[in-house]
Formats: sequence, structure tokens, C-alpha cells
Amino acid sequence: MKLPMTYILGIETSCDETAAAVLDGDGHILSNVVLSQLDDHRPYGGVVPEIAARSHLDHLDRLIGQAMTEAGLQFSDLAAIAATTGPGLIGGVMVGAVSAKTIALCHQLPFVAVNHLEGHALSPRLAAVDGEALPFPYLLLLVSGGHCQILAVEGVGRYRLYGRTIDDAVGEAFDKTAAILGLGYPGGPAVEKAASEGDGARFGFPRPMVGRDNCDFSFAGLKTAVRYGVEKLDDLDRKTVCDVAASFQEAVAEVLQDRCRRAIGKFRQDFDTDPALVVAGGVAANQRLRRALSDLTESEGIRFSAPPQHLCTDNAAMIAWAGLERFRLGLTDPLDIKARPRWPLVELKGHANG
Repeated sequence: MKLPMTYILGIETSCDETAAAVLDGDGHILSNVVLSQLDDHRPYGGVVPEIAARSHLDHLDRLIGQAMTEAGLQFSDLAAIAATTGPGLIGGVMVGAVSAKTIALCHQLPFVAVNHLEGHALSPRLAAVDGEALPFPYLLLLVSGGHCQILAVEGVGRYRLYGRTIDDAVGEAFDKTAAILGLGYPGGPAVEKAASEGDGARFGFPRPMVGRDNCDFSFAGLKTAVRYGVEKLDDLDRKTVCDVAASFQEAVAEVLQDRCRRAIGKFRQDFDTDPALVVAGGVAANQRLRRALSDLTESEGIRFSAPPQHLCTDNAAMIAWAGLERFRLGLTDPLDIKARPRWPLVELKGHANG
């Protein structure tokens, strides 16, 4: 007898995207609605937490309704509700979590508290639903505006930290470099676009941490080197801006390659097998960095995996998927679970095999 299909609603409000999505039990995306707040924050050169929270409050109900309508479902059709419950800007996280808990309470549905970082970490498994499955364990490079770390993903809720940034995250370094070059906000896409027209060999920016025995990252010194380099220039014309952007991006690419190569070695020691290298998070949308990591995996003879661009930046489909993976394992949460501004992946509870 064929069992009825499972459906799950996911909600994401951790930063400056308000999002809702519905997935079926096979991981197919039935709807994935995202409202960006970039225009609201651009005048300030970064995300303003109070503005972000108010925007989530203003728009989330409508987006949930739109996601459900596009999926052709009623709340009574759902098996569970999943929402980002941390880490993130606490005001926004609370808006999404409380909305999800209210729906769960009113319709007597299980609630799944999703760690935003786990949403990114498991998103390549969602992207592989219609392709080759990505099994556990795998090596994850998680790179975004606020996070930069490399971990072994042993299973749902099971993470082994190999390295993290000791100062700036990669996305933060891109934003600061964009500000130095007058490229505007958000910095990642702006720097990547300028770099596509530039000469990445013109400026010899440092490669922080390259060659170190550990797997940690550092980008504050690279950002500072860009600032000092620009201050020494007589003329910052368009060609020079593009060359600086390209040289900065090349430095980041080499750092990520070196740090991931080191982590591949540690993974092989720990698991006695070759890892798939997965990159996730907003910075994973950068095509030059993807190529650098793809080149590394080709030289190491291992698989490379990355979500499609629309699943790299914050979205609710990845939250629904992480919720679905946890729900399948019976990992639901009480409605009094608290929203958390900080929530390291290594503090999660889960199962070694999903």
C-alpha cells in the first residue's frame, strides 16, 4: 500500500531575507518564496537588525500564504513545520520561530527547530534529490557573510569542526573590500563582477594562514592589505578597481584551496576514506571560488558538490529540507524551545546516519 505523501513548511528569517518554502517528502521543492531586504539596508552599507526584524514582521504572513498557495496545500496537509531558530539576528529569528510555533500549535503539528547553519550544511543533499545522492560523511566548507568554517558532516546533527576563521568571515572580507573600492553593498556580487574584468596577478596580496598545520582561516589581514594598497595608489580608475578586486579574489581562492587541502588530509585520517568536498553558504555562489575548489578536488581525486546558486544564499527550502531530515529521524522540538543568536553546529544533537 502506498503511504500518503509528507509535506513540510520551512520558514527562514535569520538575517535580511524573509522566506517560506514547502517541500514534499521526497525533497522536491513545491514552492520557495524569498523576499530580499537589500534595498532597505543598502543606504547603511550593511544589515540593520531593527529594520530587518520589522520587515520580517511586515511580510512573513503574506509569504507563508504565498508559499502554501503555490504548493497547492492547506496547513492541514502538512506533516510538520520547520523554522530557523538560530543562529542569527535575534529579532528576526524570533519573528520566524514564533510564527512557525503558532501554526504548529493551531494545527497540532510537530515543530522542528532548525539551526540555520545546518540548513546550509545539508542543502547539497537537497540539491542532489534529482541527481546522485550525497551520502554521509562528507567534508563541508561553510562560507557566508558571518561564518567561515570547515567541518566533517557525519550525519544529521553530527559535526566535527576542523577549522574556522579567527577574525573576519569570507563574506565580511568581500563586503569590506567592496566598501574600500566604492563598489557598494552587498559586496560579494559586486567584487565578483568587478573581478571578472580585472587582472588577478597585478597586486600581490597576502595569503593568510596558507601552509599552517591547522585548518583555521584569517581574512582581516588580507582586507587590511587591500586598504593599504588602495591608499598608496595615485588613481583608482575603473581598471585599477577591477584589478584590485580580481587580486583580492585570487588571494581568497588560494587560501580556501590550501585550508581545504589540509582538511581533506584530516578527514582521510579520521574516516579512512576519501571525502566529498561540499561548499555551502552565500559565498559559495562565487563562480571563481567554486572553480578553485573544483580544481582542488580534481587534483585530489575526490567528488566536489555545491548547491545551485539559488540555494546558496539564505532561503527557506534549505530550512524545510533540514527540518525534513530531522523529522524523519524523530527529531522534533517542544514549542518552548528558545530562539538563539548563537548556536554552533557542534552543539546539535542528531544521528550518525540519516
